[in-house]
Parts: sequence; structure tokens; C-alpha cells
Amino acid sequence: MAAAVELAAYKDVLIILASTAVTVPLLKRLGISPALAFLGIGVLVGPTALGGLTGSFPWLSWVTVSDSKQIGTFAELGVVFLLFLIGLELSYERLTRMKRLVLGLGSLQVVGTAAVIAFVAWWVGQPVAAAVLVGGALALSSTAVVVEHLAEQKRLTTTSGRTTFAVLLMQDLAVIPLLFLIGALSQRQEGSVALGLAMAIGQGAIAILLVVAVGRRVLRPFLRQVSALHEPQVFMAAAILIVVGTAVVTAAFGVSMALGAFVAGLLLAETEYRRAIEATLQPFKGILLGAFFFSVGLSIDLGALVGAPMAYALAVTALIAVKIVIIVPLVRAFGLSWLVAIRSALLLGPAGEFAFVTMGQATAAGVVSAETGAFIITMTAISMATVPLLDRLGGWIADRVAVKAPPDPELQVGPPAAAGKRVIVVGYGRVGQLVCEMLARHQVPFLAVDSDPREIAHLRRQGHNVYFGDANSELFLEQCGIRDAASLVLTLHTGGALDEIAQIARALNPTLTIIARARDADHAKQLYSLGVTDAVPETIEASLQLSEAVLFDLGVPAGKVIASVHERRDIFRKELQEAGIDDARVRNAVRTAHPDAATLGQALPPPRS
Repeated sequence: MAAAVELAAYKDVLIILASTAVTVPLLKRLGISPALAFLGIGVLVGPTALGGLTGSFPWLSWVTVSDSKQIGTFAELGVVFLLFLIGLELSYERLTRMKRLVLGLGSLQVVGTAAVIAFVAWWVGQPVAAAVLVGGALALSSTAVVVEHLAEQKRLTTTSGRTTFAVLLMQDLAVIPLLFLIGALSQRQEGSVALGLAMAIGQGAIAILLVVAVGRRVLRPFLRQVSALHEPQVFMAAAILIVVGTAVVTAAFGVSMALGAFVAGLLLAETEYRRAIEATLQPFKGILLGAFFFSVGLSIDLGALVGAPMAYALAVTALIAVKIVIIVPLVRAFGLSWLVAIRSALLLGPAGEFAFVTMGQATAAGVVSAETGAFIITMTAISMATVPLLDRLGGWIADRVAVKAPPDPELQVGPPAAAGKRVIVVGYGRVGQLVCEMLARHQVPFLAVDSDPREIAHLRRQGHNVYFGDANSELFLEQCGIRDAASLVLTLHTGGALDEIAQIARALNPTLTIIARARDADHAKQLYSLGVTDAVPETIEASLQLSEAVLFDLGVPAGKVIASVHERRDIFRKELQEAGIDDARVRNAVRTAHPDAATLGQALPPPRS
């Protein structure tokens, strides 16, 4: 009997592994995202589909799930890892770069949609607390499905892609107060929502302060010690420990595990270990998040769906219509075109995976009835399946109503072929223009490029010798002559784009001299780890120039001042290069353990002094 029980336990795990390794890749070839594939497989092997036929066909028990609670544990970890990686991606730089759309458009979308849906839910008979949670849950869209869909079509950098992604970022942030609200409503005493909310906020604040206080002092030194061992499996264990450990700490205070993992991700987002941790945990997140969608599929009642198909069809249609009606005017109010508004609204119209999380917790807490929770979960799953169809509809509309403006002739001029070795300057803002001016003064051949079409067209009409193009493209860099260039100067102020260009350029020309602008010392370390020859941190250079000016004004001899400034600059450069080399070793060690982790880039040569 014991052996039979063990076999049953292994059987459920094998079904998930088979789904990950065999079924999901096959369905992905048909254009079905992994999230929807796991969801569909969960429905198929669940108790209301093949599982309901085991009485008549006992052999089906070997391909159906017998213990959904065991899978539920893995599913919860999937949500924890998802929130951690979302926190890891929400760096300060990314939020500030997109703050207008994230904090402006995203906030208005979440609040406005949640309010309308909550009112409708209350109007049809739901209690106020349940209506609020239903509104919050359905206001969110599917990051897992939409982002993957846009990435596969290489549309994340388009205007509609960036707009959609910005709103999804705000929706991810909105999950945290929504989880707080569930805790508050579940702790009501004598009907006092305010008291429950105060208790939830108090417990959450203590847990978060504890995680932040310990994390700021411990996480970076801890990872530095682990990285020094150059053992990929130790680094992997440390990364998993951070995620699960912070989740358990917050759970001990009665707060969602996902919240603790999210805060840990935010703490690590600005560190030099961000990319290595992301690459290490990506495989775990994939399979655990697959288990989450799989477990949601198990909970979907096909009988209810078959018994009331019109009710679900009307509910899904109404949800998507309401969100489109709200999102389109909001996007237009932020100065974007009708086509961008329509395409973004169609992608954001369906509900998302966090509706599963919030409805599951709200049902368990007794705030939302089991019947309502089951209806919302099934409705969400159906709406998520419509994402590809809705995007096709958006493409069909775009093809028919788009008015193609004639391209600006100034932007059609391609970079000239190089007569010899020249310097390529990427970024033609104030810094880039000054660099080009100095190169021209010393008669050094150069080519300046930038990706801002309006600014470049304007500057070319004024006589500036600059060309339009996206340096993130390998093809464009090759057109610029990157393989034969004397050096590459990166003057961009957006760190993420600058880092990507440095990686691409280093891969195309391993011996190229790359000079890059850096925000600060940490960014310079990261650039050195990517193979940049020299990184110029703005904060350090400003400090050195201030010191130089003070010493000159105090009458210190100019020769001594210049020598001391150069000496100090060389010390800074050496320290940052050594730190960057250590980071590169960590990344290479992680890549050895995970050779398919594309985010780690190419093999890196040691930076030169």
C-alpha cells in the first residue's frame, strides 16, 4: 500500500513535468502561450474532465491528478517566484524612465476599471467587500500572457507595446495593496473594515520593515561572499533561500508570502547581482508558475461552464468591453494615437493571473463566496485565452485604418560607408554633441547616431552630421561599421539600453574599445562586467572636477592638482574594473550551470586599464 501511495505522488509530479517538457512545447508551436497551455492541460486532467471518467475507465487515473493539494504547494511557490522577479524588474531606473505612463496612465486604468467593475458587482448583488475585491482582481490583466505574446512578435519596443507594458507594470504594483486589502477584510471584527485594515497594515509594515532592514545590511554582503566561491550551485541555493526565506518571514506575520518575495526583489533590483539572480531563478519560475496555472486549471468546473455557456460568454464580453471603453480614452488623453489606444486596450481587456491569486485568497478568507470565486476564476481563464484573438483583431484594424505618413527624407539617409577606422558615437544629446565636437576639433573621423526621429530630423536640417537608427540592432551596428571601428562611445542616459548595446557591440567585435557613460560607481561596475573598456561615472567625475576647482581656487599648484586628480581617477577605475571582473566571473559561472540563459550575454574579455 505504501508503494502505491508513493507512486500516486510521483505520478502527479510526472504529469506536470511531462506537460513542461512535451505538451507545452507542442502547443507553443500552434501559437498557444505556455500559461494558457498549462491552464488547458490542468482542465483536461482535472476532476471535471478526464478525472470524472475514472469510474468508468480506471486506467485514466494514471493520467489524471489525484492530489491537487500537493500541487497547490508548488503553485503557491510559483506566485512567490513571479512576484520576486517582478520586483527584480521594477528597478528605479525603469520606473522613472516610464513614470508618466506607469504612474499616470497605469494608475488611472487600475483605479477607474476597479471602481466600475466593483460597482457592477455590487449592483448585481455582491456584498461591498466582495465587490471591491472582484473589481480589483478583474481590473488587472495578464502579464504572463501579454508580455510573452508581445515578445514573440518583437513588439515590446513599439509604441503600443511600451504603453501596454507600462500599464502592466502598474498593475503588478497594484497587486500588493490588493493583497493587503484581502488581509484587512479577512480580519474584520464586528464588521469593522477599518480595524481589519489597520491590523493588516500594521502586520505588513512590521514584516516589510524587518525584511528591508535585514536585507539592506545582509543581502549584498551575503551574495558577495557566495559569489567569491565561484560555485554555481551555491549561488543558486543562495538565490532560492532569499526568495523563500523572505516569503516565510512575511508569512510568519500573517502577510502574503508573495509580498515578502516582492520586497526582496525590489531590494536586489539595484544591485550588481540582479542579472545573475534573474537568470538563475528563471527556470524555477517557469516550472513553478506552470504548476500554478496547472492548479488553476484543476479548479475550473467544466460542468458549470457547459451548464451556463451564455452566462460566461456575456460576462467575458462585458468585462473586455468595459475595460476597452475605459482604456481607450485614457490612452488618448496621454497624447497617444487612436491605433495605439485600441491595440493596447484589446491586449489589456482580458483579466489576468492575479485574479486567480486574489480570488483564491479571498475565497479561503471567506470574503468572497466559493460560488462567486469559482465563477470569476473560470471567467478569467476564458478571457485570457482570447488575448491572441483580440490582438489579431487589433492588427486587422491597424491594417485598415492606419494612415501612413510619408517618411521624413532626413531619416532615410543611411550612415555612409567608412573610408577607414572611425569612432562611432551612440547618443546625440548634449553629451554626445560635445564628444563629437571634440573629435572634430582633433580631426578624428567619427559617425554619430541616435534613435530619436524628431530630434535627428531637426538637427540634420540644421546641418548636424548625425544619422537616425537603433543601435540595439546588430544589423544597424554592422551598417555603421562596428567590426572595423576604432572605438565605440556610448553617451546614452538610459542604463538599460546602454548595457544592451555594449553587450551586442562586444559580441560583434571582441577587440573593440568601448567607452561608456555611467550613472554612478555601481553602474560602472556593471559596465565593466559586460566588457566595456572604460566607464565614466558621472558622480565620480563631478566629484573630481569639484575637487580640482576647489584646489585651484585655494592656490595649490596646477601640476600637483592635475596629477592628484589623475591619480585618484586611476584608483577609482582600477577598483571598479576589478569589481566588474568579479561580477563577470559570477555571471559566467551561472551561465555554465544554465547555458541557455540568454540574459547573461556573451563571453566577456577582461576590460583593459
